[in-house]
Amino acid sequence: MNATPSPTASGGSPPLRLGTRRSALAMAQSGLVADLVREVTGRPVELVEITTFGDTSREHLAQIGGAGVFVSALREALLRGEIDLAVHSLKDLPTAEPEGLALAAVPRREDPRDALIARDGLTFAQLPPGSRIGTGSPRRAAQLNAWARSFGLDIDTVPIRGNVDTRIGYVRSGRLDAVVLAAAGLIRLGRIGEATELLDVDHVLPAPGQGALAVECAASSVALAARLVELDDPSTRVAVTAERSLLAALEAGCSAPVGALADLLGDGQAVTEMRLRGVVGTLDGTTLVQLSTTGPVPASPSQAADLGRVLAAEMLAKGAAGLMGERAL
Repeated sequence: MNATPSPTASGGSPPLRLGTRRSALAMAQSGLVADLVREVTGRPVELVEITTFGDTSREHLAQIGGAGVFVSALREALLRGEIDLAVHSLKDLPTAEPEGLALAAVPRREDPRDALIARDGLTFAQLPPGSRIGTGSPRRAAQLNAWARSFGLDIDTVPIRGNVDTRIGYVRSGRLDAVVLAAAGLIRLGRIGEATELLDVDHVLPAPGQGALAVECAASSVALAARLVELDDPSTRVAVTAERSLLAALEAGCSAPVGALADLLGDGQAVTEMRLRGVVGTLDGTTLVQLSTTGPVPASPSQAADLGRVLAAEMLAKGAAGLMGERAL
């Protein structure tokens, strides 16, 4: 565990210790949050780098428990009092709230879409038959295969791991024709210009919570939590709550082939409704259960969670339960 002292540290309050994974993306995301935390607390913030099991294992995510393996070491450090707060990609968080910790803030969400980075500047529809597309996500594999099949394209989805540079390197070296990454990560790294297409959510729904960050602290840190709530974006909070409620009600882990997105809809003057879309499918894309529901904008996270459970019940009634075992790439 390494601490990066804040250059703004003063002789006043001790620095807040913000736990983060060591990857370039995690450090960039945590740096953004650190700046916000300094503003609302008036205290210096230092980044504490923590290595997680997900960072050291070379197994595919679906085989080692999904994206949640990136979270446990940070949470353990919080519970031990080694750090004061932690930043996660919200899509990595298991849906069950752990005892002793609080999800203090969900800042404003970045673009939730997936991004294609393909050779020769190609879009998905321009890829030649037999193209090899890298992804570590069963959700992406299911929807990409279904989308390709809809216009007669035969593709091969290839399981990959690694950081952004590693994944893009597979395309640059010619080992793969394309890879799919979260647009939000590329934006935060200043690399969105390398995407050859942002994938329309009508074809590929993102992971529940994709594009959003989670700021977590110990439940006992009441004063800190009260300040961190100033970072919370209510619209993002209700949207991701609905998406994660759908995921939980489907009894699906982070590695299951489930996509979800909640949109706030309006007439250009005011937001009046929220639409929640969900999808679950087989890895080869031959079977998808894709439904949506629309209702009034939830007045609270609990109402948003209700919307997620309603849609999950409808999806289960349409056969989603039989697809939930499709997790391995």
